[in-house]
Amino acid sequence: MIIDCHTRLWSDARQLGLETAETLAKSAPKSWAEPSGDSAAHGRATSCIDASFVIGHRADLVGANVPNELIADYIGRDPHHRLGIAGIDPLADTIEHDLATALDLGFVGIALSPSLAGFHPTHSSAMKVYEWCCEHGLPVLVTMPQPIPSAAVLDFARPIHWDEVARTFPNLHIMFTQMGYPWIDEMLVLAGKHKHVFAEVSGVATRPWQVYNALSTAWSLNVMNRLLFGSGFPLSTPQLAIESLYSVNVSIKGTLLPPIPRARVKEIVERDALTSLGIDFSTITGSQENSTKIANKGAIQSNEA
Repeated sequence: MIIDCHTRLWSDARQLGLETAETLAKSAPKSWAEPSGDSAAHGRATSCIDASFVIGHRADLVGANVPNELIADYIGRDPHHRLGIAGIDPLADTIEHDLATALDLGFVGIALSPSLAGFHPTHSSAMKVYEWCCEHGLPVLVTMPQPIPSAAVLDFARPIHWDEVARTFPNLHIMFTQMGYPWIDEMLVLAGKHKHVFAEVSGVATRPWQVYNALSTAWSLNVMNRLLFGSGFPLSTPQLAIESLYSVNVSIKGTLLPPIPRARVKEIVERDALTSLGIDFSTITGSQENSTKIANKGAIQSNEA
């Protein structure tokens, strides 16, 4: 089974905040696989995998609000292959209503962006949200959507700030998007310390040298089992991200650096993210053949067995 733990969707770029919308209006980042996060492109990109998380976004500091109702409507068109993650801002005046709505809409988790919403992960309002998540069995996804607006508080994105959260709520499942980039090592150390801390590999997966270093560090720290697959759509697509992961050893070819075993990469791509994050969603039926088919389509493959 292949589950993409990080995809995004919006109907209007202004839902990402005016500054971000203006940036995208000038030109979509050249590194993006798709120029926008519309539903048609999302459907095409995720047709090759078994399921995907569709992540909402709410960060009042930067004027971002992708309506959770928009996400729910899209999920409802194919509920067996899409899982909704509600975008939540703990500092919003409507926080209690937003959390209740997330439950009513059938979301399986919530997504927070401390940097873009401007709150420290241990802010009292945020701690109440984590407590609520524990009560309802929902995981927390920690995000920092790109491009990053100037008002974002980068320090609040550091994974190390979540150590107190994980100690206070040991049963809370936490997943960092993009391996906590740019603080990848912090995230990996945190995962080694707390059994319910995970990360997905989008963004990093499509940067050859960075993904090798990230996976090498994860392997040395014995936390490869905390890594989940993610493409970061529209930053990339599941197919491109999987091909890039299986090509992880290309950048060290001809060197004495130790290769990442292909079997470990396969485990990341096919790991059961639902079980890892404590999500009960039994209607998804997966095929382990998908990963191999996609990997074999890559133009460059790692020779490591």
